[in-house]
Amino acid sequence: MRNDNCAPERPDVELARAARLGDEDAFEQIVDRHGPAMYRFARRLLLHDANAQDVVQDAFVSAWKDLPSYAGRSSLRTWLFRLTARRAADLQRRRTPTPVDDDVLSTLLPAAAGSPQQAALDRELVTALRRALAELPWRQRAIWLLREIDGLSYRDIAEALAIPEDSVRGQLYRGRRALAERMNSWR
Repeated sequence: MRNDNCAPERPDVELARAARLGDEDAFEQIVDRHGPAMYRFARRLLLHDANAQDVVQDAFVSAWKDLPSYAGRSSLRTWLFRLTARRAADLQRRRTPTPVDDDVLSTLLPAAAGSPQQAALDRELVTALRRALAELPWRQRAIWLLREIDGLSYRDIAEALAIPEDSVRGQLYRGRRALAERMNSWR
């Protein structure tokens, strides 16, 4: 990010306004600020690194083109997650399922404290969680990831996925229940 120690960090609203007027530096700050979270979401949703990179790149291309239509009714972060989710859904419709990268969920667990046995158990748990998430329907997986990993509110998830907030709650409940059933042996 192009933020020196003297200048305060510019708010998203100001960056979006400047980028809308063609300020490439402002857009670069948006990319630097929100790109990592968008990538993590896309990678966990699609379960593949290269696909996630493509989705995030496509989302940012769309963001640059569509900034004039961004009205600020939702936060910039929510709007960017919506673009990412749409691009991911488009990719899912176009492609057949891709094998899951073993390291996708490894960041969910802290590193084992020096114990090889604990490290092996952690890897097995991540593998089991990866499989369980891969078995969830796409929308449930997207909602679970946005809520549990990225910490979005129900309202923000509803806006990001363009669905009613009640649907978010229902899908999240069903996704959590399905994951709990699949992960029951790890309790």
